[in-house]
Amino acid sequence: MTSVRHPYLDHPAPLAFAHRGGAADGIENTAAAFRRAADAGYRYFETDVHASADGRLVAFHDPTLDRVTDSRGRIAELPWSEIRRARVAGREPLPLFEELLEAFPEGRWNVDIKAGPALVPLVELIRRTDSWDRVCVGSFSEARVARAYRLAGPRLATSYGVRGVLGLRLRSYGIPAALRAGAVCAQVPESQGGVRVVDRRFVREAHARGLQVHVWTVNEPERMTALLDLGVDGIMTDHIETLRTVLSERGAWA
Repeated sequence: MTSVRHPYLDHPAPLAFAHRGGAADGIENTAAAFRRAADAGYRYFETDVHASADGRLVAFHDPTLDRVTDSRGRIAELPWSEIRRARVAGREPLPLFEELLEAFPEGRWNVDIKAGPALVPLVELIRRTDSWDRVCVGSFSEARVARAYRLAGPRLATSYGVRGVLGLRLRSYGIPAALRAGAVCAQVPESQGGVRVVDRRFVREAHARGLQVHVWTVNEPERMTALLDLGVDGIMTDHIETLRTVLSERGAWA
């Protein structure tokens, strides 16, 4: 484990993240999913944000409503008044991210910026609600998360995008690579395209640079155990009961 370099991470590690609130039951990224996770003892939640056509910040993974709701259309092309009528699994409404911040005042949120138009509204929301200690911003796009950091400054916790993770992986092999300053964690898949990302060398390099390592999305208890044995600092899962059981058996459920 590594020392805490931002208040967002000020919690006993390893951190347990409810990925989309715990997506296994089909009501991902809804207030009901996050309430279920909170009732199970989770404090850290992972979600995604898109901006609606009228600039509202919707907590939702996909660019369209088609896959998991009873409605259709691209979020970026629809007003919130229409999006709010959609129901996940035919029953649960989509929340605004601001509503989630209000509904779960003790929660800490890992937020993936899914599209550029959501970036400025997210930073403005964090600033307006003074949620600097409650939100970590990530994205596959290193440029996007770097821009968020430039807009907000060091009060904002950020993770590396793909380019930053690649740089960290190269450095773990002793290969020079540029790394963005200001990140507090590397949030990574266990492997990508058949290439292993997380191993003891990678975790050691991250910790040497003061970075926590959070791995997504891990649903099998054997994989959870193996990653914890490597010293990772957090796991994101769809199966919140499974991760709680694994951590409890290790005496690590905080």
